[in-house]
Amino acid sequence: MTDHAPHSPISDDLAAAFQIEGWPVRGRLVRLGAAMDKILSAHAYPEPVAALLGEACALAALVGSSLKFEGRLLVQAQGDGPVRYVVADYGTDGTLRGYCRYDAAEVEAASQGFARPGAKTLLGQGVFIMTLDRGPDFERTQGITPIEGESLSLCAEHYFGQSEQVPTKVRLAVGVVQTEAGSQWRAGGAMIQLIAADDARGSTEEVWDRTRALFHTLADDELIDPTISPETLLFRLFHEDGVRLEDARALSATCRCSRDRIASVLASFAPVERDAMIEDDGKIRVTCEYCSTVYTLEPDEVVAAQI
Repeated sequence: MTDHAPHSPISDDLAAAFQIEGWPVRGRLVRLGAAMDKILSAHAYPEPVAALLGEACALAALVGSSLKFEGRLLVQAQGDGPVRYVVADYGTDGTLRGYCRYDAAEVEAASQGFARPGAKTLLGQGVFIMTLDRGPDFERTQGITPIEGESLSLCAEHYFGQSEQVPTKVRLAVGVVQTEAGSQWRAGGAMIQLIAADDARGSTEEVWDRTRALFHTLADDELIDPTISPETLLFRLFHEDGVRLEDARALSATCRCSRDRIASVLASFAPVERDAMIEDDGKIRVTCEYCSTVYTLEPDEVVAAQI
C-alpha cells in the first residue's frame, strides 16, 4: 500500500484482512464505532465491565470475520470474579451482539485502583472459550483454555498457542471518544499470525520477530481514533514493506431476538413455571439480555407458540 492506494469503501464498523508484502504473516483489523456504542449503551454497565465486553466483541469480529463458512462464532469467558460471564456473538453476515453478567458491588470494589481492572481481575479463576456454530446440521466445536493475563488479547494469544499451535499476537482497545455528535464508545482490534515455515519459505523466525516488534508499537488510542483510517493505521505500522487491506466487510450491532422467538422459548417451560412469570397485570415480560429490549406477551400468545 502506498499513500495513493485506494481507500476501502468501508471506513468504520469494519473487519478486514491485511497482507504485508512478501511476509509469511497474515493479519486482521477491526474498527467499531456506532456498532460498539449501540451494544454498550444498551446497558448501564460500569466502565470496566463495558470495556471488557467491548474487548470480547472486537475479538469475536477479528476471529469470526476470517471464517469460511456461514454460521456464528461465540467468544466467552466465565469465572468466579466480579464478572461472572461475558459473551460476544459474531455472525458471518457481519452481525455482532454481546452481554455481561456481573456483581455491581464486587466490580466497584475491584475498581478502586488507578488502572482499569482487566480480564483476570474481573473474571477471576475461570476459562476462555471459543465456539464455532455452523448451524443445526453440524455439531458445535469448542476450544477451552484457562483465563490468562489482564486482557482478553492475552487470553486469545494463549488460546491460539495452546489449541491451534499458531503463533499469534492480538491488540484490543476500548474507550469513550468525543465526536461532533457527542461521546461515543469505540473499540478496535488487530491480530497477526505466523504462517508456518516450509521448504520454500525457510525459517520465518526473524520475520516474525520483526513483525511483532512493529506490531507492539500500535497504541490503543490509534485503534479507536475515528480520524485515523484503517489504511493509515496499517501504513504507519508497515509502510517500509508495503501492506494492503483486503476483503473489508461491514459490521453491525444486530440482535436476533424477536417476539416469536421469545414466545417459543417461554413455551418450552412447564405450565407451572410460566404461571409464575405472570405479573399483576396478567402479562409476561421478558428482557433480552443482549439488547435490553423488553417484550410484553399475553399468556395466550405463549400457549399458541406451542402449537
